[in-house]
Amino acid sequence: MSLHLFNSLTRRVEPFRPLDPARPTMYVCGPTVYNYVHIGNARGPVVFGVLAELLRRRFGALAYARNITDVDDKINAAAAAQGVPISAITDRFAAAYREDMAALGVAPPDIEPEATAHIAEIIAMIERLVASGHAYAAEGHVLFSVGSFAGYGRLSRRDTGEMLAGARVDVAPYKRDPGDFVLWKPSTAELPGWDSPWGRGRPGWHIECSAMAAAHLGETIDIHAGGVDLQFPHHENEIAQSECAHGGRTFARFWLHNGMLTFGGAKMSKSVGNIEKVHDLVRAHPPEALRYALLSAHYRQPLDWSAALVERSIRTLDRLYGTLRDLAGVQAGPIIPAELEAALDDDLNTPQALAELSRIAGEARKAGSDPERARLKSQLIGAGRALGLLQQDPAGWFARDAAAGDDARIQALVEERETARKARDFARADAIRDQLAAEGVLLEDTAAGVRWRRG
Repeated sequence: MSLHLFNSLTRRVEPFRPLDPARPTMYVCGPTVYNYVHIGNARGPVVFGVLAELLRRRFGALAYARNITDVDDKINAAAAAQGVPISAITDRFAAAYREDMAALGVAPPDIEPEATAHIAEIIAMIERLVASGHAYAAEGHVLFSVGSFAGYGRLSRRDTGEMLAGARVDVAPYKRDPGDFVLWKPSTAELPGWDSPWGRGRPGWHIECSAMAAAHLGETIDIHAGGVDLQFPHHENEIAQSECAHGGRTFARFWLHNGMLTFGGAKMSKSVGNIEKVHDLVRAHPPEALRYALLSAHYRQPLDWSAALVERSIRTLDRLYGTLRDLAGVQAGPIIPAELEAALDDDLNTPQALAELSRIAGEARKAGSDPERARLKSQLIGAGRALGLLQQDPAGWFARDAAAGDDARIQALVEERETARKARDFARADAIRDQLAAEGVLLEDTAAGVRWRRG
């Protein structure tokens, strides 16, 4: 079976064939780096990372870009609150994002463009939109004229009234139409900004992804992916501005959208306060179990996140690693089974792929002959590799309880140091720091509190 993917643009499962089989292209919307990301933000990188590896196996190559949004009003607000330049915020949280994704077994993309490094490309794209009549300048802003693009709304299937409500637009007096969206906006002296034909300012969010995708992957890309919450207005606006800037050429041939994570049946939301940050979760649980949990439901469906889900994932991995431990004396190299590839070819059916993983492990536990045990171990390791699982030594997996205990001991010392500092017992605080440093534990005092890591 060839790879088939559900295309959000056509609402159909379609066979995937890249424009250039020697260089398939994929763009995934990355984080806005002003804080730690929550576990819902990790679902796309995990699932589409599995797709990236599948594409490399199938075609031998892939150009995969996942961006970093490092200029944004939320970043500006965080920087202003702390009295630091935006780079102090973005550098810290971009590094934390990479660290957290690596803990989840997410390989880095081939290309990780940052918005602030593409200001020239953004301005050039806006200039083309203005020149072609698809955008206009008004009071220091440049806005895209939604009415100039007949295809607006075809991705999200929304009518004009729904789109206006969904965009929650601020109907500014300089807009010709309430649905027009910002490509460039003016910056006051205290805000980050760049010189442009329209004055000193900064880009709107949507234009950043269009410019970065074109700069690194070309005017037409094979796959654009992201969370379903980005379908409107972000992805809808990307299509409009990209196709208008590129003479009507298709922006993305396939659109893939992962479903949202819920918590107790409710959407994860900062305003509700039910956010589970990856940065905290990978320190509280085995990161591989978190990855397993994120793959346990089909990527297009909602996934309800819970402690019970994580615990089930841990117990399942206990059984799988237990099987590998029992096969420790069997020599075998990874072979990805055809049944698992078939599951992934079926629109990334990771639940079926995980079921195949468990089936192979079950057969391996019952296998009587050495050749059969070797064959099944090869398939188990290979199937795990395709999903980013079962790649550590079983002894390392089962040593996690000792590691967790050590983490708790270190955290207790960090908290004791903080108590000593508040009591002005600096000798004790310094002694604890020295003790941890001798163990290779580095402390970082931040505005949000003390962070620690092993050196």
